[in-house]
Amino acid sequence: MYPIDFFFRAAQRYPGNTALDGPAGVVTYADLAARVRALAAAMQGLDPAPGTRVAICAGNTVEHVLALLATLAAGKTWVPLNYRSTPMEIGRILAATEPSIVVIDAAGAPLVDGACAAHRIRLDAEADAAPPGASAYDLPALLDRYAGAAPVAYPMDREAIQAIKFTGGTTGLPKGVMQPARAWNAGIINQVHGWSLGPEDRYVVAAPITHGTGTYILPLLAQGGALLLVGASSPATITAAFRERGGTLSFMPPTLIYMIMAQEGVTRADFPRLRHLIYGGAPMPVGKFEQARAFFGPVLGTTYGQTEAPQIVTLMRPADFEDAANLGSVGRVTWLSDLAILDADGRPCAAGEIGEVAVRGDLVMAGYWRLPEKTAETVVDGWLRTGDTGLVDERGYLFLKDRLRDVVITGGFNVYPVDVENALISHPDVYECTVFGVPDDKWGEAVHAAVQPNAGVAIDIEALKLHVRGLLGPVHTPKHIHIYQSLPRSSVGKVLKNAVRDAALKEIA
Repeated sequence: MYPIDFFFRAAQRYPGNTALDGPAGVVTYADLAARVRALAAAMQGLDPAPGTRVAICAGNTVEHVLALLATLAAGKTWVPLNYRSTPMEIGRILAATEPSIVVIDAAGAPLVDGACAAHRIRLDAEADAAPPGASAYDLPALLDRYAGAAPVAYPMDREAIQAIKFTGGTTGLPKGVMQPARAWNAGIINQVHGWSLGPEDRYVVAAPITHGTGTYILPLLAQGGALLLVGASSPATITAAFRERGGTLSFMPPTLIYMIMAQEGVTRADFPRLRHLIYGGAPMPVGKFEQARAFFGPVLGTTYGQTEAPQIVTLMRPADFEDAANLGSVGRVTWLSDLAILDADGRPCAAGEIGEVAVRGDLVMAGYWRLPEKTAETVVDGWLRTGDTGLVDERGYLFLKDRLRDVVITGGFNVYPVDVENALISHPDVYECTVFGVPDDKWGEAVHAAVQPNAGVAIDIEALKLHVRGLLGPVHTPKHIHIYQSLPRSSVGKVLKNAVRDAALKEIA
């Protein structure tokens, strides 16, 4: 069974259910299935070879979901392109993957201007002029031309690559994570089971389809649920989808959750059917978690994963957080995967000991695209070495610390930034923060923090240091606290720790 089969089986079972609910109206499962088959047949008509790449650069739209499903149905490999990225980075990904088809809308078109691909499909308008040697098409014309057609079912196996997703920084060779069918199937099964998804669910599409949302599309569509698309994604439009369109669950980064909570006049009553608010992509300090649970109610859950083992290595349901011992945990390992904490020599740690988080099983990537040496460094004896540190307690709950490279070694002591961040965020004046190390002649490294205060608050830095010292002691207390009215963030809302560290280094040089 291939990942796309989950959708087609649901379309057969729930043909009249709403699959997509967007600003322009609703699309039923029967209608969506027909469009997916037509567009998949069109893609095969443009490029009959199985397994070739289709790059999609578009906003969160009905057409984007259609193009993604059609790519899978055509037996091709999805290359997601973040429309909030830069032309340079998009160009690097396109050069590395050499897609035969590039799919764009108004948001994505400027980023792929001049990119080489045999065929270009425009989702939201008449086809633009294609670069020399390429052909251009618009979506309505292709759907009309291939109406009633179905794609050829190419023979594939569980190792067939469904997606190449890029991770890493903006320098050096881009790392394309090859996600095989077995990883997608494992993710679908665990999302359906973990969140008890069913046909009554209405998922609010908040995060980009190219990132966290992408792993929820097929689980929702496998169970006859609906995806609620909000057009221009903002705290207001997302809140309106819950309040007025019956949203029952969503995945979003912590930063977006904080922004929703900060809206004037918004209360728990604006989320009448919400049962799962799943956060991920960045840690949520315990203090912030408790604030969010007090605001939304007992609906917060989380997962842990990486692009190399997507989304759901572990899962923490809202009910699991009722036990105070679980605050700060990211849950227990899901089906079809194994989890271990390994020491520096690759040996398993005992319960409660801190080491590197390692994963093996169906969720683990097939490797990095055309980077066999990097693959061999990362997957060792079948174990994906995540680069994250953490511990598993005697009950099997995973508690993350930090990236291995982010651990601050000061005066011979290991300081895990997440511990200091939890202490900082417990201060009522702190909105968000990040902690990092900088070189220090005396201590080897010194603990620094960057803090964004709550709106209208002037932070007393010395009082904040005393607050941390009282909770954690002198070793963990930041030697310097940098104040930001707005912390620098990535296109998906993560605080850019490297940018903050670089700015600190310049400041103290």
